[in-house]
Amino acid sequence: MARVFITGSSDGLGLMAAKLLVAEGHKVVLHGRNPQRAEETLRAVSGAEAAVYGDLSSIDETKELAKQVNNLGAFDAIIHNAGVGFRGPHKEVTAVGIPTIFAVNSLAPYILTCLINRPKRLVYVSSGLHRGGDISLKDLFWEARPWNGFNAYSDTKLHNLILSMAIAQRWKNVLSNAIEPGWVATKLGGAEAPDSLEEGYKTQAWLATSNDKEAMVTGGYFFHKRPKEFQHATAISELQDKLIREYERISGIPFPTY
Repeated sequence: MARVFITGSSDGLGLMAAKLLVAEGHKVVLHGRNPQRAEETLRAVSGAEAAVYGDLSSIDETKELAKQVNNLGAFDAIIHNAGVGFRGPHKEVTAVGIPTIFAVNSLAPYILTCLINRPKRLVYVSSGLHRGGDISLKDLFWEARPWNGFNAYSDTKLHNLILSMAIAQRWKNVLSNAIEPGWVATKLGGAEAPDSLEEGYKTQAWLATSNDKEAMVTGGYFFHKRPKEFQHATAISELQDKLIREYERISGIPFPTY
């Protein structure tokens, strides 16, 4: 039995993964954007241990979320599932001027990774769209480029994969992997999405808890429980260092090297 924390577990793949893990006998802590959402999520997943809250578009709230999680004790696995899509033609920014899609999808997983007590396994939800992300890591806030929500989303999914690979290389006592759920019929993916919704959330749960030798790896990228080709530049230490330095600059939170 494992103890698992899942971000963005109030709906979509995160909620489905939570229900599956509880059904398999694991202890699961849920996450909602605010107290009301967290409470609703706890009611939706019968048997879940607890629910915490925090708006991941806010650096301060994300820090407070990490404190809530740490106050609950140690976890075997954390699934960084939360994410927002490319909503409309205009750039949406947070109160401090960070594009919301970057704050939630890219920066928040970094902050939580740094501040939550280190688990045995980390799972990051990336996307096949990471292949179209800007590997230069320039203009993370889209200040020099004309805004393109689709490309901005692709950038954040590239960042998720880079972070996953960075953890795999630097934290030798943690299994860190990323998944590509596919184009699935969630609120983000839309009703016409053709890929298997079930396999999308099963892969998260499998990497977080399975003792299969195929799941007991690090630095992997998975689609439907199988390794899949990815943008191999994400495994280059210099690129990882560049992104981590940007995360440190933006968040003020140093990356733990111990």
